Amino acid sequence: MNRLVTLIGAPTDIGAGARGASMGPEALRVAGIAPTLESHGLQVLDRGNLSGPPNPWRPPDGGYRHLDEVVAWNRNVHDAVYAELQAGRLPILMGGDHCLGIGSISAVARHCREAGKKLRVLWLDAHADFNTSTLTPSGNIHGMPVACLCGYGPQALIEIGGTVPAISAKVVRQIGIRSVDAGEKRFVHEAGLEVFDMRYIDEMGMRHTMELALATLDDKTHLHVSFDVDFLDPAVAPGVGTTVPGGPTYREAQLCMEMIADTGRLASLDVMELNPALDVRNKTAEVAVDLIESLFGKSTLMRR
Repeated sequence: MNRLVTLIGAPTDIGAGARGASMGPEALRVAGIAPTLESHGLQVLDRGNLSGPPNPWRPPDGGYRHLDEVVAWNRNVHDAVYAELQAGRLPILMGGDHCLGIGSISAVARHCREAGKKLRVLWLDAHADFNTSTLTPSGNIHGMPVACLCGYGPQALIEIGGTVPAISAKVVRQIGIRSVDAGEKRFVHEAGLEVFDMRYIDEMGMRHTMELALATLDDKTHLHVSFDVDFLDPAVAPGVGTTVPGGPTYREAQLCMEMIADTGRLASLDVMELNPALDVRNKTAEVAVDLIESLFGKSTLMRR
């Protein structure tokens, strides 16, 4: 795994239905993300925060809320993440809401195309985020990033990485899903997304789930993890805008992260939707940092 890590803050809730995710990057810093990673021998460079348009808090227009502002933020995210990958570093995007995954993953996909690498995206989330302007009940673009990345969305968003679609649905593995809108359900199925929902995890266990999600990775595969903090059960992580009961427990989430770390292939990371305004004494940020530490190799015992 790359030992050169860059932190990039993206303080916006432009795509969300609740205000507050804009404070996520600072909450992760307060919870000690940089020194925690440094304690594992990583060289951490904090680039500070990106800037972008403020949140106008308007109703949807043509099925999208704040489309122009979302495009501006995602372009900035794309450029920042792409620059770190080109410099041979491992970028950690600290959100911000999950609409920013469009810019982040389109940059990763562009880097992989140019470097001749395969891509695997693990989407850890309570939601499939596969809505479109016609399917969305809210117009909030944080419910659309996977669809946009797969080419279903407004032109200005789907073309950010230079190629449409940015990724094939076949490279995505969604884990922890338990809230999918009715029309979105059909669309996920038609598009061929591989989804390990909570029923699957309940029946088969997190170990089996992760073995399948991580199958066939090789040394030519770039592994990107997009970690929406609402992936976790709200009892573990209350500080998110869209809590859905029945998510992975703390231990299940730890196993998920440790098995990703065991591959040695993690090459880029998003940490999204942390909302300190809804948190209790920064508990959710601390849990998130704890899980990120496991992604980078913390385990209870030395393992071969």
